[in-house]
Amino acid sequence: MRGPVRDAALAAFVAAALALPMLGFRLVDSASGLTLAGRFDLVAWAAGLVFAGRLGLRLLGGLLPSLPALPAPPARLGDMRRHAGWALTAFALVLPFLPFADRNLVDKATLVLIYVMLGWGLNIVVGLAGLLDLGFVAFYAVGAYSYALLSQTFGLSFWVCLPLAGLFAALFGLVLGFPVLRLRGDYIAIVTMGLGEIIRVVLQNWQDVTGGPNGITGIERPSLFGLSFKATAPEGQRTFAEFFGLEFSGDHRVIFLYFLILALALATNLFTLRIRRLPVGRAWEALREDEIACRSLGINPTMVKLSAFALGAMFAGFAGSFFATRQGFISPESFTFHESAVILAIVVLGGMGSQIGIVLAALLLVGLPEWFRELQQFRMLAFGGAMVLIMLWKPAGLLSRRDPTIRLGDAG
Repeated sequence: MRGPVRDAALAAFVAAALALPMLGFRLVDSASGLTLAGRFDLVAWAAGLVFAGRLGLRLLGGLLPSLPALPAPPARLGDMRRHAGWALTAFALVLPFLPFADRNLVDKATLVLIYVMLGWGLNIVVGLAGLLDLGFVAFYAVGAYSYALLSQTFGLSFWVCLPLAGLFAALFGLVLGFPVLRLRGDYIAIVTMGLGEIIRVVLQNWQDVTGGPNGITGIERPSLFGLSFKATAPEGQRTFAEFFGLEFSGDHRVIFLYFLILALALATNLFTLRIRRLPVGRAWEALREDEIACRSLGINPTMVKLSAFALGAMFAGFAGSFFATRQGFISPESFTFHESAVILAIVVLGGMGSQIGIVLAALLLVGLPEWFRELQQFRMLAFGGAMVLIMLWKPAGLLSRRDPTIRLGDAG
């Protein structure tokens, strides 16, 4: 009994030491200015919960081997996930028209879909090709700034700037891919993180083109076949409300943006599912498992890495262009390393290679803090805790099990 108590006490001490700087103090605004006040009761609660949990695990540890084994996963788990994916898609299509769906909910769902699309794009690089990319936000920024500059400089519409932004991001992915061709493992992560920060610094200091820290404002909003979502249309054009005989409402633009990012996300998902069955998709998975074996099979790792970086960057560019037109304003502060960490956390927590797992992780890591604003200040703490729990519980991610790309027929 002494051993479990000692172990639980040590865990409680570590928990208290970690909770003290994060939960133990707060700033209080008073007549004399800001003062520092203590919240040691929260620290005590954290230590007590950890002590009780650790002690319970130690005491029950001897009973775990006698518990019945978990049932094996069903043989048709892949079909179940496919049905769940179709159900989620159907729910997403009708979400703006549900009775409880207001403008705020649709707007938050749009933000979640942006991260879902970014997660699916990064999944090509990390989940399928096995290349740890910590600078993925650079492609996101290239797409956003490409759209803003093309739109304002040449007066191009969203539908023309969207593919061009994806093309520029893909070209930048090729440029980024060259320095990491000979690198493996952690070295790729270091180089990509450095290049991502270089892009942010360039955007912040190249004021003549990017506007520097002030960013770019007045970015043109998208239209539906020339129908503007503004209250009044330019001369010679009609608004969306006038064309359909509706009363003008700002909700029309919000719903249109929601369906636009939903279509882009579904296209990204469909493309990823299809390309995994092609030779290049199987080459990505082979590279992830063993690069030396790839070379022995005649696969060119250089081309495989470049294709993964370029395609992943292309989808990040699409998401960046949508982000720019949705916000109407972009600045370097929107493309920090924190964004790369969030996207990578979504891929890792959801399960590398799992499409539906990324949706679930985006809802947990992006949706919950947006719906519960009081969780915003604990977002990074939640990231760290979720990563630790996932690595202990399911190291491969929440939904890590994937059907094989190709099934061999029965020998008989």
